[in-house]
Amino acid sequence: MKKVGVAILGLGVVGGGTYKILTEHRDKYIKTHGVDITVESVLELRKDRALALGVEESRIASNISEICSNPEVDIVIEVMGGVEPAKSYVLAALNAGKSVVTSNKELYCKYGYELEQAAKHNHVGLFFEATCVGGVPVIRALLDNLQGNKITSIIGIINGTTNYILTKMTDDGKSYAEVLKEAQSLGYAEADPTSDVEGYDAAYKLSILSSICFNKKIPFADIYREGITNISEDDIAYGKKLGYVIKLLAIGKDAEKGVEVRVHPSFVRATHPLASVSDSYNAVYITGDCVEDVMLYGRGAGALPTGSAIVGDVIYCATHTQHRYSTFPNTEKAASSTKFITNFESAYYLRLLAADRAGELSKVTSVLGRYGISVAKVVQDIDEKNRNGEVNLILVTHSTKESNVKKAVAAIGKDISDTRVVSVIRVLV
Repeated sequence: MKKVGVAILGLGVVGGGTYKILTEHRDKYIKTHGVDITVESVLELRKDRALALGVEESRIASNISEICSNPEVDIVIEVMGGVEPAKSYVLAALNAGKSVVTSNKELYCKYGYELEQAAKHNHVGLFFEATCVGGVPVIRALLDNLQGNKITSIIGIINGTTNYILTKMTDDGKSYAEVLKEAQSLGYAEADPTSDVEGYDAAYKLSILSSICFNKKIPFADIYREGITNISEDDIAYGKKLGYVIKLLAIGKDAEKGVEVRVHPSFVRATHPLASVSDSYNAVYITGDCVEDVMLYGRGAGALPTGSAIVGDVIYCATHTQHRYSTFPNTEKAASSTKFITNFESAYYLRLLAADRAGELSKVTSVLGRYGISVAKVVQDIDEKNRNGEVNLILVTHSTKESNVKKAVAAIGKDISDTRVVSVIRVLV
C-alpha cells in the first residue's frame, strides 16, 4: 500500500472542504486507487478553526519551515489565496522537494512560470486544476482528453459571483447595487467585490485556460477586461425583448491573424447553451477542430466543488510518478511571435436616448453607415422614466470591428444634438 502524506496551507472555506473530503473519503481512495492519503500537517493561524475540524493539535504547524522539513509530507496543498505569503510558501515547498497542488488563480496566473521553474528544477509536480471553474474538470479535460485537437476558441462563464448578480438582475428586475448587497449578505460576493465585478478573477482564469488551449503563454496583461458595474436593469430588460441574456464572458480565440483574449459583459442568444447557465454555476464552451463543440458545466466555486478539484489533483499526483509541465515556453511574457488582436470583431447592442422627433433614427444610422456599421435590429421605445420627449433607440449591429463602434459612438455625441449613447454592450455572434 502506497502511503502519501499531505499538508494544507489555510483552513478557510476551501481548505476546510478539502480536509473534509480527504479525511472522510480516505478508505474509498485506498480501495479505488490503492493509495492511503493522510493529512499530516496544516498551517492555520487560527488554531481553533483547525481543532474544530478535528485536526490533532500535534499536526498544526506554526510556520512553513515545519511543513517543509516534515519527511511525512509529500504533497502541499495551497489554498490561502493572494500572492504573498502564498508565493513564498509554495516556492519553499517546491524547493524542499514537495509537490504542490494550488487553487490560487491569481498566484498561478501571475507567477506560474516561476513556480513551474522551481518544480522542474526539483523534479516535483505542480497541479492547478482548482484555479479555474471550481469543481468543473476543465484543465484535466484540456490536458488529457482534448489534446488531440487544435482548440480554436474557448468561451466561458467562469466567475460565479457575477453570474449570480446578472441572473438576479435578469430574473427580478433589480438594479446592480441592490443585487450586489444581497450577494454580499449571502456570502456570494466579498465585502470588496472588485476582483469579481471588475473582471479580474475571470481574466486570471482566462490567462491560465487560454495558455493551455492555444499552447502558448497568454499573460494577464494582454487580456482586455471590462466589468459589470455599468450594466443596468433597463438594458437587461431590452435585451430580453430582443431574445438575449446578459453574461460576463471570458472569450479566447486563436486564428491565423492572431490571438484574441477578452473579458466583458455580452448579450448571448437565449438559444445558446451558455444562456441557461444561471446563478453561481459556471460553464466553459470549447471548440476544437476534431471534436467541434464541447461544454463543461458545474459549480464554479464553493468548499466541496473546489475541494473536489484539489483532491483530484492530489490523487493524480499520488498515483503518477512522472510529472508533466507546460508544453510551451512558460515565461513571464508572451513570445515575440504571438500576435494579439485588440481590434476584435463583434456584434453590438447600442442604446441611445434621442429627441422624440422625425429623422433622429436616420441621423444615427447615417453616422453608423459612415463607419461601415450595418444595423440588424431596431427598437424604439418611449422613455417612461423621464417622459420629457425622449425615446430609447435600441440598435443591434451586424458584426463589425471594435474601433468602428468607438468612432461612431464619439461621432454621434459630437454631430447629433439631443441624442446621446447610453449603453454599448457586445453581442456574442
